[in-house]
Amino acid sequence: MITADTVFLVVDDADTMRRVNSSQLERLGARHILTADNGKEAFALLRTRKVNVILSDWNMPVMDGLTLLRKVRSDPKLAMLPFIMITAESSRAQITEAIAAGVSNILIKPFTANDLSQRITRAMNHRPRLHSPPVIAEPTQESKEEYRPTLLVVDDVPDNLALIAGLFQDEYRILAARDGRRALALCTSETPPDLLLLDVMMPNMDGFELAQHLRSHPSASRIPIIFITAMSDPAAQLRGLELGAVDFVSKPVDPKSLHLRVSNLLRLVEQRNALQQEYDTMLELERLREEASSISRHDLKAPLCNILGLARSLLEGGNLLPRQMQMLHSLETDSQNLLGMIDMAGDIYKIETGNFELKPVAVELLPLVRRLCESARLTYQAKKLTIEVVAEHTNESTPVLASGDELLCFSLLNNLLKNACEAAPEKSRVRLTLIPAEHIELVMENQPAVPVAFRSRFFEKYASDGKSGGTGLGTYSAKLLAEAQQGSLELEIDDEANLTRLRLQLPPRN
Repeated sequence: MITADTVFLVVDDADTMRRVNSSQLERLGARHILTADNGKEAFALLRTRKVNVILSDWNMPVMDGLTLLRKVRSDPKLAMLPFIMITAESSRAQITEAIAAGVSNILIKPFTANDLSQRITRAMNHRPRLHSPPVIAEPTQESKEEYRPTLLVVDDVPDNLALIAGLFQDEYRILAARDGRRALALCTSETPPDLLLLDVMMPNMDGFELAQHLRSHPSASRIPIIFITAMSDPAAQLRGLELGAVDFVSKPVDPKSLHLRVSNLLRLVEQRNALQQEYDTMLELERLREEASSISRHDLKAPLCNILGLARSLLEGGNLLPRQMQMLHSLETDSQNLLGMIDMAGDIYKIETGNFELKPVAVELLPLVRRLCESARLTYQAKKLTIEVVAEHTNESTPVLASGDELLCFSLLNNLLKNACEAAPEKSRVRLTLIPAEHIELVMENQPAVPVAFRSRFFEKYASDGKSGGTGLGTYSAKLLAEAQQGSLELEIDDEANLTRLRLQLPPRN
């Protein structure tokens, strides 16, 4: 995937890491590598230079990696650039945030050139597809089997090699080398070991010299080293620690002690690998969700256009009773609004990632609320609900004008009303009260009260309670749309009256 023409941009505030990442890219065949030491500098560079792939650290001064990612995704000319986020420590919430912002892949430090190569390939291959199913990379043979960490044992004495290898061969993959040069080749390969058990005294290249070579190599610099040596000189141990050794084991080896030291150290290695796998899975699931959503939006448009066309044909044909005319007009309006809501999915994504720009207009709320209630009465007539609208301190000649986006207001109110009607018991009441004030307020009430255990999660994405087939997106998107229009949406509970009350506020149009 990497060709001689591929241009990389490496963004990191640490000069050492910029050089390490650039060196790894060069080993993979890259010939054009640009660097920047923060997101602001990188974004300025993107304005003037052609770049094919961005590799960015997360934590940086001036502008961090997440802010850079959002700016790239919000720029039409840069939006499709593969963007790989590199991080040493991030919470799952932060990873979710990066996925929502459109990251192409995530790579946890430390990583090898092979890790980097795989994620560059995935990032450059990822493109949205409307008509073909999402492509999931086939797992390698090694990943299908139970993963076993790899130990490299280095000692010029065959008996020592056999002894140490025998201690671990049932639990780990064992590699052996009798000199430093062979060990260096194994450690700098595309599949380096997870842990190095290294003798110090060896001919040609001793253990200290080997460790020094490893610490200056991009993919081998973070391989944990345990020195196994007969040397007891404190100065020698200090030198080993300076070279990055994590432990010293004295000869003759105590098998039980060595086994515990190796197990404890490799447990940390396994935790890091598991974390990388979890983040990869989170990223893949989000991509699957996005592509499934894209396919659904595309496939929904055709039947909705057909419904709209049929409604218009029937209206144009005439010979209809007044009630039939009313129902067809309602069907026509709802079909048009649904088409608009499908097209609005792109705006929802922009709102979630902080890239939405509101262009407010005057939205007349009372007629909109009444149309939605009339449609809801038809939809939920089997439940025999009483759906009523109360407009306080206003009349038909005094419009209630909110400052916002008409389609966002429609979707917001429709979601709230649908949620209330679905939750309301048969023959109960759903009441909407419109109150013009400093902030225009709409209060929606229905039975029953939201269960106590669910109240804290009421507006969470994908959270649902007691509804078969519920997606948990209605109240989440409603709150999102309210806040995108400089408004607010709050949940209130009246346990005594067994009521759920939603209080929506929108700014007035002056």
